[in-house]
Amino acid sequence: MSGVYLDASATTPPAAEVIAAMAAVQAQAWANPSSLHGFGLAAAEALERARWQCASHLGCRPQELVFTSGGTESIHLALVGAAACLPVGRLLISAVEHPATEAAALQLQARGWQIQRLPVNREGLLDQAQLAQALEPPTRLVSLIWGQSEVGSLQDLQALGGLCRRAGVPLHVDAVQVVGHCAVDFNSLPVELLSLAGHKLQGPRGIGALLVREGLALQGVFGAGGQEGGRRGGTEAVVLAAGLARALELAQAQQCGPGERDPLAKLRDGLLDPLLSLPGVQLTGPDPRRAAARRLPHHLSLLVGTEGGQPLSGRALVRELWREGFAVSSGSACHSSGSAASAVLMALGFSEAQAASGLRLSLGPWLTPADLAGVPAALARARQRLASTP
Repeated sequence: MSGVYLDASATTPPAAEVIAAMAAVQAQAWANPSSLHGFGLAAAEALERARWQCASHLGCRPQELVFTSGGTESIHLALVGAAACLPVGRLLISAVEHPATEAAALQLQARGWQIQRLPVNREGLLDQAQLAQALEPPTRLVSLIWGQSEVGSLQDLQALGGLCRRAGVPLHVDAVQVVGHCAVDFNSLPVELLSLAGHKLQGPRGIGALLVREGLALQGVFGAGGQEGGRRGGTEAVVLAAGLARALELAQAQQCGPGERDPLAKLRDGLLDPLLSLPGVQLTGPDPRRAAARRLPHHLSLLVGTEGGQPLSGRALVRELWREGFAVSSGSACHSSGSAASAVLMALGFSEAQAASGLRLSLGPWLTPADLAGVPAALARARQRLASTP
């Protein structure tokens, strides 16, 4: 299938090196890692090698890393598993969380927990003073999305986590959109739990991880054979774990270095001005042209209207842009059903009509400037066709 893929925040194509790494492990370590014979021991060795490799790229201890099936399971294990070891109290989340966090919060609500959703500003960022005030009892757990998938906002995790630490309240962060694009050193982060998924960084689908601070009590959400230190039952996916380890290695190599920008930011920034020069197109989330803007480096999100400013359907624009050969999104892939209006955009203060006109372009290392050169003209043509449709 031909076309230019600009939907990395939904999923990414697995890197050739990842596929090769998985094939090598599949050939030699296909057995059950809990088996005591030689085949099982080979699988167990491959699993622990992958765990050590992942831990080294994430700045955590190997025993702090729990392999899961992906971001959704990691988030549920973090919230439901941590809450099971705490007295019933209040969970704080933001108003722009992923549906997995909302679903886990509803599970806790059914068990007697209070849920408080903290508002965000027009850029999708939390107010530190509001969080500090909300950390008073009976708050016992906090979960925040670090990099917002629809509008690209990057929360100030050091500041927010510091508030939680001083209040003695455990913090879980959804880092699914961050890992692979920003350096993550769990050891230096003021968080107790961190979720990630392999398929967002050119790794395989079906594998993720939850980082659990040593000493934090966590109850498994389903039982089986006591795998993953008793925190996640079920036969481990050794091949997928090897793929995740290789994907993390590649992502780290692609980044410029500690404190430097992801090279995709330059590619993204070259696309931004031509898109915003189109009348009726506006940026959502933090503006990367502004110094110290807190935004995912590979991410652009827009509201698209006619030249006169009348909002157009984001979903219709996705279909029209695919006719032009570009694969984009109208928001989170996990919001693909239900209302066309984005709950995240409405939480930022946009009207329902505006919230249905969102468009997201998220980039990956497979792209070049030449791949992106035709995007603004394609959007102009797609918009013109929609505007002229009765």
